[in-house]
Amino acid sequence: MKTIHIGGVPEHFNLAWYLALKNGDFKKAGINLRWEDYPSGTGAMTKALRKGDIDLAVILTEGIIKDIVEGNPSKILQTFVQTPLIWGIHVAAKSNYQTIDHLKGTKAAISRFGSGSHLMAYINAQNNQWNVNTDLGFEVVKNVEGAVEGLTQGKADYFMWEKFMTKPLVDKGIFRRVGTCPTPWPCFVVAARMESLKTHRDEIKTILEIINRITIDFKNIADIDKVIANRYHQKIEDVQAWLSLTEWSQDLISEETIHKVQDQLLALNIIPKKLNYSDLVTQI
Repeated sequence: MKTIHIGGVPEHFNLAWYLALKNGDFKKAGINLRWEDYPSGTGAMTKALRKGDIDLAVILTEGIIKDIVEGNPSKILQTFVQTPLIWGIHVAAKSNYQTIDHLKGTKAAISRFGSGSHLMAYINAQNNQWNVNTDLGFEVVKNVEGAVEGLTQGKADYFMWEKFMTKPLVDKGIFRRVGTCPTPWPCFVVAARMESLKTHRDEIKTILEIINRITIDFKNIADIDKVIANRYHQKIEDVQAWLSLTEWSQDLISEETIHKVQDQLLALNIIPKKLNYSDLVTQI
């Protein structure tokens, strides 16, 4: 039985992986799939791919594209979540900041440089016509717990993270959400180290076939809203709202999307150049 290591954020987007692992679907196919949680997100996963700690990652589209352009020896295999990620823009509950405009020139809490929380701060700045060179500051906080501490203690002023995963912190009066910032493209993809793909192509293809069978019918799983609410400590109505907005994908990411993401990152000076579609994506 071949062992394949995969990483992803411990969030509701990835529940299908947990269900497949719990059901033994990969072991039935002769694959020992080892899931690794990366609560700090994209930056930690790109580093793990580079080091060979994981073979696969379920990762933010813009984050992995940026890192492949910068030399990560990986490629995108398929889109995993087709719909945009809705980033909530949060401040400490007792903060004086009331609107997104108030955050111009302040400091964003980010999990790490190269993470989604870092890259989306640039997208949000551009959306609001800020100067990305002078109106953005950053404080590395590692994860959501670090952001709670950073905002509460005034080390940073705002924090961008997925709207529904952070809503419990808003409900508890720890954060206050002043706005949202959807990604202008499909939010999650599955990426693989090229070295792993050469060695385990058949197994990786089987892994994708298994997970795609689950995601194509994910919303019809009995009581899936209750399962998500219990596992991720969310209100059932919030889970139902999230499910209504979220669509998974089983398809190759389009060339149009790849160019759109790179054009945006290039315009913001986040990447130094664009790569060809075939340098970023491979069909398995």
